[in-house]
Amino acid sequence: GFCPKLFIQVNTGDEDQKAGVSPDSLSDLVEVCHNLKLPVIGLMCIPPINDNASDHFDLLKKYARLYNLPELSMGMSKDFEDAIRFGATYVRVGSAIFGKRP
Repeated sequence: GFCPKLFIQVNTGDEDQKAGVSPDSLSDLVEVCHNLKLPVIGLMCIPPINDNASDHFDLLKKYARLYNLPELSMGMSKDFEDAIRFGATYVRVGSAIFGKRP
């Protein structure tokens, strides 16, 4: 069967309200995905709203290099330019295009 290309979401801020694997468990999840032959191509994150997003982008970039994952999905409408500086290959800019959600 067909399986789309996948990203692993990393909860870089260890926030309870956000999904994603904790940085401490990333190695184990990458190994499980590799053993299952899942087509993981990259990592994604959503930094905590009150943190410096660049710190999280830099951390995610380091993890991607460590696990040889070429794609980075990081950056949203308010911080996508910083994300691009840190190597983002995918950005999410919905509110910049469609406006704020109700």
